[in-house]
Amino acid sequence: MIICMSEIICVTNRKLCRDDFFRRLEEIAQSCVKGIILREKDLTEEEYTALAKEAKKACGEKLIIHTHEKTAKLLGVKKIHMPMSALVNMQVDKALFEVIGASCHSAQEAEKAQELGCTYITAGHIFATDCKKGLQPRGTEFLKEVCEAVHIPVYAIGGISNENLHLVKEAGAVGACVMSGGMVCENVLKYFEDLGR
Repeated sequence: MIICMSEIICVTNRKLCRDDFFRRLEEIAQSCVKGIILREKDLTEEEYTALAKEAKKACGEKLIIHTHEKTAKLLGVKKIHMPMSALVNMQVDKALFEVIGASCHSAQEAEKAQELGCTYITAGHIFATDCKKGLQPRGTEFLKEVCEAVHIPVYAIGGISNENLHLVKEAGAVGACVMSGGMVCENVLKYFEDLGR
């Protein structure tokens, strides 16, 4: 495995992927990323579970299930990432998970996520990104506020690149989440190695 200087989490979007999605997941899992959040929000729970079953083979221990707590329990995946609304209403026992993440959009949400047992949070969107077209980015001052509000690791999300990764670390984040780059880059290992420098 390649070592990264920064902690990076990959967030999937199979619709951006131009080659075989599971092959790409395998390559990402072989890189230095800390985890792979299987986001795929357009799927029904049944469709998501079928996809997650295959993704687990490709990602191994790096797989992080998004939202579908019952899927995580069924597949024995010990890592989950929740939107705040879903985190508050979790039905599966949190003790089943070694890693619990949440998407936060304010310092107050970050504090609540920590209080609810999260082991990390994502905060964003920090920079302009095609995923949030037309929405004003929250910027590094917002990120700094979130990082100062909690003692658990914070990952910046939204428009992260080689050029601005140092800015999120300066604001107090341990690392960042990337989506588009990981899904469309020509050379997966090189992309994450370069990003993590």
